[in-house]
Amino acid sequence: MTTFRVFIATSLDGFIARPDGRLDWLPGATPDGVPMPAGEDHGFFAFMAGAEVVVMGRATFETVRAFRPWPYAGKRLIVLSRTLTAADIPEDLRGEGVEVHPGPVEALAADLRGQGVGGVYVDGGQTVQAFLRAGLIEELIVTRVPVLLGEGIPLFGPLGGDVWLEHLGSRAFPSGLVQDSYRVRR
Repeated sequence: MTTFRVFIATSLDGFIARPDGRLDWLPGATPDGVPMPAGEDHGFFAFMAGAEVVVMGRATFETVRAFRPWPYAGKRLIVLSRTLTAADIPEDLRGEGVEVHPGPVEALAADLRGQGVGGVYVDGGQTVQAFLRAGLIEELIVTRVPVLLGEGIPLFGPLGGDVWLEHLGSRAFPSGLVQDSYRVRR
């Protein structure tokens, strides 16, 4: 069974990136930004172990494409974009399993189900919102970073209706990050 899950961090005021897409406030996201607290991966590696495919939108891909080492090594990564083509993917990332799908998310979900894919990691604000609107997300893991950005790209936006969640648990980390896990109620 194909399951679509979210693992994402936000500032305390709900932003996933600065207005220009920068992640310099997010621990461990960039070499010149805030360092990752020693001994804390916040469950990311365990989460990734259950993901066969990563799906993100073009804006998120543009932000992470220069990350080295490549954080999605060994995973198939699908960039959801109507304008990006395979030729736009850097040569070194084509060998890493990066591909493009034109959408919509319902068509991509059907394709992945038809391929027998199990766990899918959905990343990026607009992409998460699109999967939520389509009723495809099963679980959200949201980690709040103790910083107020004041402005930026929000995690959530118009969804076309209420999305009710069941709280599965919370974890507080020594660095001050707080992580909440939710299951979408059906």
